[in-house]
Amino acid sequence: MVTDREKEIEDFKPQEYWQIKALFKKGFEASLTKKDKKPLKLENKEQTDKVLKELEKKDYTVEKIEKKESRKNPFAPFTTSSLQQECWRKFKYSAKFTMQNSQKLYEKGLISYHRTDSLNLSQDILNQAEKYINENFGKNNYQRKTYKTKKKAQEAHEAIRPTKINMEPKRLTKTQLKVYNLIKERLIASQMKPALFDSLKVNIKAGNYLFQASGSVLKFKGFLQVYPVSFKEVQLPELKEKESLELKKLLPSQNFTKPPARYTEASLIKALEKNDIGRPSTYAPIMSTIQQRNYVEKDEEKKFRPTDIAKVVNKLLVDHFPEIVDIQFTANLEEKLDKIAENKVEWQKVLKDFYFPFKENLEIKEKELDKKAITEEKSDKLCKLCKSKMVIKIGRFGKFYACSNYPECKHTEPLKEEKTDKICKLCQAPMKVKRGRYGTFLGCSNYPECKHVEKIIKTTKIKCPKCEKGELIERKTRKGKTFYSCSRYPDCTQAVWQKPTGRCPKCKALVFNKKCKECE
Repeated sequence: MVTDREKEIEDFKPQEYWQIKALFKKGFEASLTKKDKKPLKLENKEQTDKVLKELEKKDYTVEKIEKKESRKNPFAPFTTSSLQQECWRKFKYSAKFTMQNSQKLYEKGLISYHRTDSLNLSQDILNQAEKYINENFGKNNYQRKTYKTKKKAQEAHEAIRPTKINMEPKRLTKTQLKVYNLIKERLIASQMKPALFDSLKVNIKAGNYLFQASGSVLKFKGFLQVYPVSFKEVQLPELKEKESLELKKLLPSQNFTKPPARYTEASLIKALEKNDIGRPSTYAPIMSTIQQRNYVEKDEEKKFRPTDIAKVVNKLLVDHFPEIVDIQFTANLEEKLDKIAENKVEWQKVLKDFYFPFKENLEIKEKELDKKAITEEKSDKLCKLCKSKMVIKIGRFGKFYACSNYPECKHTEPLKEEKTDKICKLCQAPMKVKRGRYGTFLGCSNYPECKHVEKIIKTTKIKCPKCEKGELIERKTRKGKTFYSCSRYPDCTQAVWQKPTGRCPKCKALVFNKKCKECE
């Protein structure tokens, strides 16, 4: 799935499109949507300029005003997958880390079983939620609700919820407390009334063109008091139908369609669940395994991208074992296993129908396929040691040059080397960015004569607020968790987990996500 998504991104060709907004003197904007009652698509600047000329001569009138009450319903209590997705979105916790913290909470008796795809809730917890909401938020905020999964679920377990809502947990780590509070807040919110908004939709006529403006104002918070989610309020001025509007200016903008996004842990788990791949107990191991085996790596935005070896493995499987990697294979097998459990089909037949054709195909492919043909490419580069031709090999950690005279000559070189301004301390040759088993590093370009290596230091270019001398640089713990500390360590011990975005101009404190917590 990750490899297929990457191919979609590589093959994607952006399409140009334009939008036009009208800014009115009453202080609001409206977007152009239709011409002659048909949706309007502007594909280039020429078309847009032509429409702009026509619009400049038009009179603008409020044609229709629609007022209605809209609602945002509370979310269902957590299942394993939705908890993993939400912990990723809110805290950037990996599925594995979320499960580790949930396991501790379960062992302490604070939450129900955390590997579940059921949305059932016991009468006991529903009664606890009712009492808690009535006492803390008032009866007008309570609304009992039961939830059902859209797909077949193991109903033996409940949804993930606190064992006792009023219990104050003790001796929890910060991360355990975050996960616990999230589970508790989600459960309470699921039994509260929806949030209500006053929504306004305004159609503005300009000759044969139609503009639309929308406004939305929160009037009843409901579950948002417990489980806040982001929403944007847009207040429109008082308007009347058939009212003439004075145009301030037209605002054209050029846009391009965007390729599909790479998967994050959250979106990949959601896709697995949608396609019936895996179970609540296997989502976290799947995420860990594909990373540990170096099939995927995370980009700067912590999204998955496939490695070279993943692309090779994926192509081999798709070309030669299509029935195994078909996205419906797992879902179909689950269905067959359910039929075995219900005595509708014999398990021997299910195994026989799969195993013997697969075994036969595997034996054929073992003879047909040549490992070198799959994992090697020819090149014109010559080996520095024996002058034989180098080949491009694909290994666990990506592509690299290897001498074709192996095993007599074991010389290898990185495929891509980025030069830097840094000079080797030992031989004064330029240092290059190289990739190894434990990630990227700086290596001497005079290798193998000089084997000097150095760590790559990623600086934020933000001055340390503690000593005002060093810069905050990216470092990693032994377990691979990223943090940011002063480059003058151990002389200065300033360190933070979250990546800072700057320093506050007023109080000089570190700023995260462009907001100063000290000044707030």
